[in-house]
Amino acid sequence: MHEAMNTTGRTHRSAFSLIELVIVVVIIGIIGAIAIPRMSRGASGAADSGLVADLAVMRSAIDLYKAEHGGTLPTFADIEDQLTTYTDDSGTANATKTSTYYLGPYLREIPKLKVGSNKGLTGFVASQSGTTKGWVYDATTGAVSANLPDTELDVRGVQYNAY
Repeated sequence: MHEAMNTTGRTHRSAFSLIELVIVVVIIGIIGAIAIPRMSRGASGAADSGLVADLAVMRSAIDLYKAEHGGTLPTFADIEDQLTTYTDDSGTANATKTSTYYLGPYLREIPKLKVGSNKGLTGFVASQSGTTKGWVYDATTGAVSANLPDTELDVRGVQYNAY
């Protein structure tokens, strides 16, 4: 509160009225009602973006492998080694770089799945399944997707396994 002398010599108190305080509280409540749901979606939105980024990196790595190996895609049995270690022209993997094993690596590691019921898992399966692997890899097309059931959707209602 602030006291001020007016021209008549009497003190005048200036303060917020009850109505002004109620209006401020209502405005803060409205802002909170709008902001809190948006901020709470932030974590799931970040995980969705992480999934998109991981898929883009893996797809690029597979494309680069294919380009450097004469159009041959990584095999299903050896995709992890073929993408994360050095390979020769035929795709045989080796942990160290030599004059024979000079291609790659294309990834430091296979990323962990960032969303859904298989969150935190790595590894590949040949088709969508409930197994404990994070990714689905089709060795005939080079396609990679999240190993999640059709019922698992992002905040927009899009299936994670359709990214």
